[in-house]
Amino acid sequence: SVHKGSVRGEIEGDRTPQAEGVLTKQMTDALRWTSLDMPNLDGRVAVVTGANSGLGLETALELARHGAAVTLAVRDLDKGEQARADIAAAAPDAVVDVARLDLADLGSVRGFAEAWSASHPEGLDLLINNAGVMAIPHRTTADGFEMQFGTNHLGHFALTGLLLPALVARPRSRVVTVSSGAHRMGRMRFDDLMGERRYRSWGAYGQSKLANLLFTSELQRRLDANGIPTLALAAHPGYA
Repeated sequence: SVHKGSVRGEIEGDRTPQAEGVLTKQMTDALRWTSLDMPNLDGRVAVVTGANSGLGLETALELARHGAAVTLAVRDLDKGEQARADIAAAAPDAVVDVARLDLADLGSVRGFAEAWSASHPEGLDLLINNAGVMAIPHRTTADGFEMQFGTNHLGHFALTGLLLPALVARPRSRVVTVSSGAHRMGRMRFDDLMGERRYRSWGAYGQSKLANLLFTSELQRRLDANGIPTLALAAHPGYA
């Protein structure tokens, strides 16, 4: 893949049409990346939240198809089992298990992390923080947080922290948090994070996605400061 910053670095100071053409071509080539470009993942271990449908299911399928052992971390175990069956039908050799995780309940987050870590002493190569809710009416989590902020950000923040020892145990592990271009419509309302004085569903969603990006940036800064090679990454999921 091509990182936009690295390409710009190669042509820094050169604003000719030819240089811009190089940048455009390399960025276009990067956008053509598909699951066919994925390497062999034998021996890698992954956790995907919200893996029973949509992007989470497709992500889990491709990771498993390419050899990773994948845990589907889902709120509804019946839907998780159906997802596992769908993956098995598409990739008969896939190694997939299902575990319950409700990101809107920090007790569930802790329980999942403790059980998963105990059963996977080898550690974790890839955590994909994918699950989320979008633009819903005002509700609160089991712990009293606004639902979008609590699920999309706080639940994944806690999960990542609790699984960090497992991630650090594996060389070149990664945390990928699915944010959104919708972060541009959000701002951190530190005087009203939970929307108790004023709640706008899309504004709250944008705030939660902005929090994802701030979390990813700060996590990478702290990993670098401590010489830990784990990568913290964020992605816009696209839409259809």
